[in-house]
Amino acid sequence: MPASDLVSRSALAVVDLLTRGEVTPLDCLEALESRIGLVDKDVNALPTVDFDRARRAAKATMARPPAERGALKGLPVAIKDLTDVAGMRTTYGSPIFADHVPEASDPLVERLESESGVIYAKTNTPEFGAGANTFNEVFGATVNPWNTAMSAAGSSGGSAVALATGTAWLAHGSDLGGSLRNPASFCGIVGMRPSPGRVACLPGVPLDRQLSVQGPMARNVEDCAFFLDCLSGEDIRDPVSLPKPETSYLGLTRSGWKPKRIAFSADLGITPVDPEVAEICRKAALRFAEAGAIVEEAHPDFTGAHDAFNVLRAKNFAISKKALLDAKRDLLKPEVIWNIEKGLALTMEDHVRAETRRAELYRNTLDFFEDHDILCTPATIVPPFPVGNRYVESCNGVKFDNYVHWLAIAYAITLVSCPAISLPCGFTKSGLPVGLQIVARPRGDARALAAAKTLEEVLALDTTKPILPRKG
Repeated sequence: MPASDLVSRSALAVVDLLTRGEVTPLDCLEALESRIGLVDKDVNALPTVDFDRARRAAKATMARPPAERGALKGLPVAIKDLTDVAGMRTTYGSPIFADHVPEASDPLVERLESESGVIYAKTNTPEFGAGANTFNEVFGATVNPWNTAMSAAGSSGGSAVALATGTAWLAHGSDLGGSLRNPASFCGIVGMRPSPGRVACLPGVPLDRQLSVQGPMARNVEDCAFFLDCLSGEDIRDPVSLPKPETSYLGLTRSGWKPKRIAFSADLGITPVDPEVAEICRKAALRFAEAGAIVEEAHPDFTGAHDAFNVLRAKNFAISKKALLDAKRDLLKPEVIWNIEKGLALTMEDHVRAETRRAELYRNTLDFFEDHDILCTPATIVPPFPVGNRYVESCNGVKFDNYVHWLAIAYAITLVSCPAISLPCGFTKSGLPVGLQIVARPRGDARALAAAKTLEEVLALDTTKPILPRKG
């Protein structure tokens, strides 16, 4: 089978070919290696590849009887460069770790490999995932394949670009303030922030943090659901991890469940939005009516979300990165230093205020979902911006007071522990993708996926086939 034909197929279609023995894991790796050679020089999505390691894993999978191969059947999977893969260069996007090769893998990598996933590449990320634009001092910038003069967003920008350009069928991402959803929106692919604990990982410190989660990225909703099945499950090393559900997420996505009452909000009452993006997302959300849903404009009360998120984010940076600030300050980028120092300056009064407000926001959200099945918003408030801009400084006449404020429409959802999916929903007049954020109640991952599948079928956008990078 020609490499171009294989890379254009969905992950589930390739797994089916692997199951039937029509292709092998080695065929898949050969197709990816060819595609990477063709396109990655123009986008820089996969700065680290290890096909020797991958071929050893592929051969080990092929040596097992078909019935003993895991769900992935030897399908290659790309891992974000914030997550350890044993024996594979893992830099976290930082010069401090430019030559770091972990001895052990993160639990989520172990789980994927137990399902016969073949790890072949690390996807680019900003330093320690800080900043929604994928660039770092180790590998440089990852650019948007729809217009290579534009940003791919971040911090899972490399994963999104690899999917969009056909150098991955499935790619892992992580998300704190939109790090998975923003790149999905900018690159025209599907990205899911699952409920906290749904994907077990090595949590580090603080041990019980729930703002940052790991999640699946794919080219369509069913592939995303399948990947979540492969990623999910309990692990004693992660104290907030959840058991694998009895029914698969792919099965629940295909169940035929449809939302009956949809809320749409362009801004959640807390952020400016680019008017073109708002209109594209509103029109897409209204099309849920074609599947029998009532669609109305509404949202939970998110008053105080900015302050709560800023405090909790800064606290996490201070706890997890203070030692690096003390030892390697000169090698850290300004945004990382800013986050750590903000955290170190917090008072107990700041902590009390943020935690109290977050609890209130959570209760508001639970009440809201008593009357609504799904909440829809823009996944990102702007279309892709020039890659040379470190972040979005203003939107629709409003100037932001820090480098994360423009991410509020995503981090508000983070604060209330809801699963959320960025689904391609249209294009700007200049041809750049826009994503709709589809949010379900806490632990309503299956509902979010089923609703996204419903709208994906209604919209019928041609975004599932990989594209060649387009010069700006």
